[in-house]
Amino acid sequence: MAQKQKFPHLLGSKWTSTQKTWGWRHFQVINRKNQDKWVFAEMTASCDDNVRFWINAKQLKDRDLWLPGWKTLEDIKEME
Repeated sequence: MAQKQKFPHLLGSKWTSTQKTWGWRHFQVINRKNQDKWVFAEMTASCDDNVRFWINAKQLKDRDLWLPGWKTLEDIKEME
């Protein structure tokens, strides 16, 4: 039996950073990389394709740092 894939819906997912990251808050996962037991996501800013970085996908589960989907500032304040 094949091993269950970690973060199966990662590619194409949209995220909101609770703090400005590289000057932006809204990001989309454009690539994923499995490296041993780790899964990494390549993020790009939704408003600037030149802003790209890799992040450990486990960090996306931390709701103090990342929220699923694209949220408004009002949504972020309500969740705090």
